[in-house]
Amino acid sequence: MHQYLKKMKRILLLCMLLLPIACTKAAEIKVGAESTSQYLPQLEGRRVAVLANHTAMVGDQHLVDMLIAKGIKLVGIFSPEHGFRGGADAGEHVANSVDKKTGVPIWSLYDGKSTRPSDEKMRAFDVLLVDMQDVGLRFYTYYISMLRMMEACADFGCKVIVLDRPNPNGMYVDGPILDMKYKSGVGALPIPVVHGLTMGEIAKMAIGEGWCKACELQVVRCECYTHQTRYTLPIAPSPNLPNQHSIYLYPSTCLFEGSVCSLGRGTDTPFQVYGHPSYKGSEFSFTPRSVAGAKNPPLKDQKCYGVNLCDIDDEQIIAEGFNLEYIIDAYQNLNMGENFFTRMFLLLTGVDYIKEMIIEGHTADEIRARWQADVEKFKLLRRKYLLYEE
Repeated sequence: MHQYLKKMKRILLLCMLLLPIACTKAAEIKVGAESTSQYLPQLEGRRVAVLANHTAMVGDQHLVDMLIAKGIKLVGIFSPEHGFRGGADAGEHVANSVDKKTGVPIWSLYDGKSTRPSDEKMRAFDVLLVDMQDVGLRFYTYYISMLRMMEACADFGCKVIVLDRPNPNGMYVDGPILDMKYKSGVGALPIPVVHGLTMGEIAKMAIGEGWCKACELQVVRCECYTHQTRYTLPIAPSPNLPNQHSIYLYPSTCLFEGSVCSLGRGTDTPFQVYGHPSYKGSEFSFTPRSVAGAKNPPLKDQKCYGVNLCDIDDEQIIAEGFNLEYIIDAYQNLNMGENFFTRMFLLLTGVDYIKEMIIEGHTADEIRARWQADVEKFKLLRRKYLLYEE
């Protein structure tokens, strides 16, 4: 009997050692929406709304279809930037509509009229389910839509249930903390550009730090996910992030949205190239065209010369973090001075000093040194709200 117990202890210990290894495989990750036993019972007999888009899949079924099949009373769908089906341009106004498949009304949060639902819509439901695939950047707008709905729910006594999903850029934290004088539709919280949080963790942190009114909040966690897991998104989260490579480059190449350059909108490689008709010394070129998801891209129909980032190794991109080398290269090459930047650059970086230091001729490493201490402080604060191992 004693030998049997010793053998069983060894087996148990081996299982405990192997479990973390098994749970780091992206293929075995279970997103929050799949843990239906943790939230469906709370929806029975209640009026339910969802804040969701095309990424809200539960296995091979959309969340909306699953809820209706389960007999849940779904009264409305709130849609974020890019619309419920995910095909609208960045910032494009999307009208209210009706989901053709289910007949459920779709209430757009990007209709150009208000970022907050009317009191009538808020009184129409008791529980809000949030399910959207985020990519872990301060200027990616899905978390901002969630926070606005959380505030409205706090005012009307509605419960919020966040069905969490992995953060594909969740393995590191980098970039300047938002100076709140630059709070905007592309930056809502005093967090770094790459914040290393899931949607559920952001929701917890926003309430915990008093950045958002306190609503009744529940987060349905992912299973077998850690922040170091390399999670490949099964569905493109928005029209111009078509693949994993674009998602890894996005923190750095998005800064071109605040410049005179093109970052490849209107091509097959958005956020994976950059250029301008006047860029010198490059044989690589591309021409932005009007396409679905980029109807009127910057520098449309103009041949741009520049840099192709498609062949950079993903792990190298991750190791380099929030990388200013690309924007500095284009700034120096075009030699336009202040005219290189637009107002959006300040909103994206969220601070004054990056633009100032680029103009003064500082290197990417010298500018990075300015935010390092702030990032370390944020990482300590962030740990209080982490739902997954770092």
